[in-house]
Amino acid sequence: MAHLAHDPNARPDERTTAQLGAVLSKTAEVKNDHLFVGGVDLAELAREQGTALYVMDVAQITQQLRAYKAAFGPDNRVAFAGKAFLNKAMVRLLAGEGCYLDVSGGGELAIARSAGFDTAHIIVHGNNKTEIELAEAIEATAGLIVADCFEELERISRLATERGVTQSILLRIKPGVVADTHEFIRTGAEDSKFGFGLSDGMAQTAVKMALQLPGIRLKGLHVHIGSQIFAIAPYAEAVAVLADFCTLLQSEYDFTPEVLDLGGGLGIAYQASDEPTAIKELGALITTAVAEAFASAELPLPQLIVEPGRSIVATAGITLYTVGAVKELKGIRCYVAVDGGMTDNIRTALYDAKYEAVIANKAGCKRDALVTIVGKHCESGDVVAIDASIQTPQPGDIVAVLGTGAYNATMSSNYNAQVRPAVVFVEDGTATVVQRRETYADLMARDI
Repeated sequence: MAHLAHDPNARPDERTTAQLGAVLSKTAEVKNDHLFVGGVDLAELAREQGTALYVMDVAQITQQLRAYKAAFGPDNRVAFAGKAFLNKAMVRLLAGEGCYLDVSGGGELAIARSAGFDTAHIIVHGNNKTEIELAEAIEATAGLIVADCFEELERISRLATERGVTQSILLRIKPGVVADTHEFIRTGAEDSKFGFGLSDGMAQTAVKMALQLPGIRLKGLHVHIGSQIFAIAPYAEAVAVLADFCTLLQSEYDFTPEVLDLGGGLGIAYQASDEPTAIKELGALITTAVAEAFASAELPLPQLIVEPGRSIVATAGITLYTVGAVKELKGIRCYVAVDGGMTDNIRTALYDAKYEAVIANKAGCKRDALVTIVGKHCESGDVVAIDASIQTPQPGDIVAVLGTGAYNATMSSNYNAQVRPAVVFVEDGTATVVQRRETYADLMARDI
């Protein structure tokens, strides 16, 4: 839960919006003191569509997808991590760019199928997929299911055999590599709920089991070491560990993986001071590490899959709010209350996530105020940004919180019976509502 500790020495940074660097999407610009993204005036958009409002820059998303495809080459695959941001419009965009999609659970699979996505290009994840979800994935002819435990291997085998099909799978392996990121989003260490460990022999046992079970075709291995990673050396460490493991598998079982899925996790700039690694640098490091490690082990080169999510959509996203109240507590802090909060952005409350914010209708001015942006919900921890620099706020101003394209809409809730915001795609001066705002009727639709 976010804590509200205030730094008495903190001062506003006096930056203008244009000085926020990598936090801004590539199409962001300031005209007549207003913030424009995708050629659309965000202050006017907020007043037309209402707030809170999620805005996504289509050009930024497309650019990131293409950067990944270029960095990893035509023989490898880029699979967008749907958990970061998913709706039918995003699925159609991915299909148009020739990308794969990884889904977690039956709901994400259903969204992909409803948008006509090629199920052969779907990778199904989850550490405890239900029997119904596994059956749905098999019946949908999902390209790959990532098996996470022994029970799941047995279920996949039984369900596939009952249907007279063979299901291709990957095994999720814990490489024992610890990424330098928040403890809540580290996933590659031995002490993790995900996957099969190497040091305890579970991974080797899982491979042996998968090779023997009917209805299963083991195509390769999957690892994911964490999220929001700036220092990328652990990826090379994970590759080295996997190459050693593959050497063992070749010797013991005459098995060589066709596919190596290295997950996602590349960090993005949430604050102006952040300096994330470029996609092309990550691609060069991983492809070189795999080529060298597998050549050294005299193993054939596997096809690579990467699963970026945050680094595709986070910077493309902006959440717009309207300021309802400004409460100055002398000698303590200034609270700026907006018409959203933890229901549309839980990340600050969950693990003290940091964001940059500007006032969209004052974007050409310097950020001369230090404030804590809070939501409208009945929780003291309902915070969007703590000690944030922003232009001097007034009721009615439109606050734009930057870098909210990942894990905001997909983690949103109806706490306090709050309706969830609409999602608008902006591109070439056009704003398109791709997901409507919820209504009170939606809130009660499941009540009996």
